[in-house]
Amino acid sequence: MAHQFFFNPYILDNLPTPVKGFDVVQDMSEPRLRMYITSRGIKTFFVRKRVHGTDKRILIGNYPDMDIEEARSAVQGVLDNALKKPVVRRKKITFKEFFDLYVANRIRRSEDSQMKLVRSVNMHLQPLMDKPIDGITREDVADVISAIDGAAIASRMQDLLQSIFKYAIEQGYVKQNVAAGLPKIEQKRRVRPLNRSGLQRLVAAINKEEDEFIRASFLMLVYGFAPRSKVFAMQWEDLDFNHYMWKDWPLSDRAVVLLQDLPQDSFWLFPGRGGSHLADPRTAWHRVARAAGVPNLTMDDVYKFLMRQLTWASDREEIRTNMNNLLDEMLDEY
Repeated sequence: MAHQFFFNPYILDNLPTPVKGFDVVQDMSEPRLRMYITSRGIKTFFVRKRVHGTDKRILIGNYPDMDIEEARSAVQGVLDNALKKPVVRRKKITFKEFFDLYVANRIRRSEDSQMKLVRSVNMHLQPLMDKPIDGITREDVADVISAIDGAAIASRMQDLLQSIFKYAIEQGYVKQNVAAGLPKIEQKRRVRPLNRSGLQRLVAAINKEEDEFIRASFLMLVYGFAPRSKVFAMQWEDLDFNHYMWKDWPLSDRAVVLLQDLPQDSFWLFPGRGGSHLADPRTAWHRVARAAGVPNLTMDDVYKFLMRQLTWASDREEIRTNMNNLLDEMLDEY
């Protein structure tokens, strides 16, 4: 049974990710609205509906690209559409034309994320673009998937094609999902390499970095319990040192001491080039990771490792206490 609570941004932003598989939570304000949380940290709104004798899980959109109120408002429309019979359309349409409709009507992402998806599809599914969608065969799909270099990308494209053809059936452009039933692409799950001793070596390596902002930003990946995209984009106006808060998220004691020592001569805590914030210091990170003996460590591996260890609490001050205790336990030598 799904864990029930009133959905709000603070709780959803800080839901712990499962070690494997996915968890499901349910909104008490709109009980038909539920959310998947995957081991990769992806959060997706969905509803369940029995359609023509079959239990279906209908995806609404990803959080936070779709906000909570938008998802709640979409529930009834999604359920109504699930019961509609597909409209039979006689007009021919190419795969590219239908993909444009799919993106416009079914993709709920930020503009940058949406453009990234479009570029990826144009690159990997090019052989299908000019074909009539009702003329594409299972062999066509299998050929284009097998030509993709990289199991992870091929698997994502295969899943995307299944979704596209499912939508095409709903809209009456095709009668069967030619992407369904293809052999699943085997992927080697990446093993996240961090443990307590690795975290201690990482902090020691970070402290040897000469650049003050690089050093502080990397330490905030540890002390801040937040992914790199949020850490690098921190703004001074979002900090409240009187209450040890960063927006709605508590700051650990180590984070407060670190940030208070930074010069406040920019809009951003960690300024980058062109007046923007620090974006992707991968060269410095690779240097630090190698020095720590974990060369394949990513920046977000740190966040995911710590969040798996952190004891969750609904009270902010209790979360802050748990942060401090965890960091003291992990970094007792520092």
